[in-house]
Amino acid sequence: MGFIIGLLITGLVVGALGRLAIPGPNPMSLPVTIAVGVGGALLGGVVGRLLFGENGGGLLLAVAGAALIVWLLQRNSDKIRH
Repeated sequence: MGFIIGLLITGLVVGALGRLAIPGPNPMSLPVTIAVGVGGALLGGVVGRLLFGENGGGLLLAVAGAALIVWLLQRNSDKIRH
């Protein structure tokens, strides 16, 4: 149970930082922000492991992954609106 709570908190923090990294309106609910953060952490972890080995990853790559996901979501929502 503690792992899941830690995962949710980490997802929230990473997702919020990823949203802050991308300018413009990012109207996302709290669950979507958590999902973006968890996805960004997974993406950053995979990229870090491929580039740097077992000690790769970290907060910077997790936030970069979350920012990429936010950018993709924002880009797709802009295409749908126009």
